[in-house]
Amino acid sequence: MKLKALLLGDLRLQYKYGFYFLYVVFSILYICILFALPEAWRGKTSVLLIFSDPAAIGLFFMGALILFEKGERALDSIAISPIRPYEYILSKVLSIALISTIVALTIGIPAQAVQNPFYFIIGVFLCSCLFSAVGLIAAAKSISLNDFMLAAVPAELLINIPAIAYLFGWDPGWLLLHPGASTIELLQNGRHSGAALAVLAVWTVLIAMLANRAVVKMFKSLGGIKL
Repeated sequence: MKLKALLLGDLRLQYKYGFYFLYVVFSILYICILFALPEAWRGKTSVLLIFSDPAAIGLFFMGALILFEKGERALDSIAISPIRPYEYILSKVLSIALISTIVALTIGIPAQAVQNPFYFIIGVFLCSCLFSAVGLIAAAKSISLNDFMLAAVPAELLINIPAIAYLFGWDPGWLLLHPGASTIELLQNGRHSGAALAVLAVWTVLIAMLANRAVVKMFKSLGGIKL
């Protein structure tokens, strides 16, 4: 019940502060861009947009949510409530992953980029969870937007650059161990989608565990005093 209440609260907060409006605007913009391109370009371009926006933008949206809660001192109340850190993380991550998956399908279906619905949906969902958890880690350790950006941008590049290289043909076997490359493999329904799913799931769990540690430390240090 606590998780359900948290999840509904996060969804309402995201709606109130215009996150969904931004997603709708960008979705329409991306669909227009895709259909303005030559048909031969749409496949890889749609995968790139789906990876870089609905999935990856979770990192920055997560950062905005956490920094907002820090600024409003909402975390002080959460820290002394019966809510456990993993419930707080699940609520944040799932709320963003849900809308990311819906937007990815909104872009992918008209562009005919959804070759295997199962791998496509699970790929976007897990990738969004991973990026959101990375954003949570960065935000938990930040006290300002500048601090967050200094931590988040390198993390974004480390995930994005190998994924883009994989998408455009640089695909040595070992690169599939990278979470971004494994996401691209799932979105494209590649020959190694089963292995990619396992790799992405492991990475997501590992990053979620690190996020849990970061949130525990954040809760203990609220108010400038480490408990």
